[in-house]
Amino acid sequence: MTRVFLIRHGETDWNRQQLFRGREDVPLNANGVEQARVLSNAIPQQINAVYSSPLQRAHQTASIIAAPRSIDVQLNDGFVDIDYGQWQRLSQEEVKSRFLELYLMWISQPGRVVLPGGESLSEVRDRAFKSLCRIEDAHPGQTVAIVSHRVVNKVLLCAVLGLDDAQFWAIRQDTCAISSFEKDENRRVLTLLNETCHLKTLDTPHLTADF
Repeated sequence: MTRVFLIRHGETDWNRQQLFRGREDVPLNANGVEQARVLSNAIPQQINAVYSSPLQRAHQTASIIAAPRSIDVQLNDGFVDIDYGQWQRLSQEEVKSRFLELYLMWISQPGRVVLPGGESLSEVRDRAFKSLCRIEDAHPGQTVAIVSHRVVNKVLLCAVLGLDDAQFWAIRQDTCAISSFEKDENRRVLTLLNETCHLKTLDTPHLTADF
């Protein structure tokens, strides 16, 4: 079987402020770096490859995982965060104020939303799943780690479970959470979802749960 660890990046200041990040290239904050360090110790030492979104919050997290294993991080555009378009840089309250009808649809029927000037969940899912399949084909019987973003991970996990994008909000992805699944020639089997026990050693492990 091929084993995949699907990891959300560590915390940023924009997570704390609950700003829509998308393609904005914000770095980890100090807590996010610590989250990534304890996460690195929580996953198996024997990992054959580490892949990452090109955005620095994911790349930094992936680099912290890869360094003690002497692996080079491979950047993959398929895992870049969703393009929030006109929502990018705005807070939740600002989005509610300026795009209330669309925001309510985003909460209730996310699979139907095309973000103004941005992407739909189906577009994110299509590009991310294609990248996942290529990685699985390149590493038969090996273990790989993929570091990406909340939205990307949620749609990938929906795909693994055979769910459509209407179930987007049924999947939770906290900062530096670990999910994993195994793939053989017949199917993918989810083995871990949104594991954050490793963060309990930190003083502020859950300040930015699932945003």
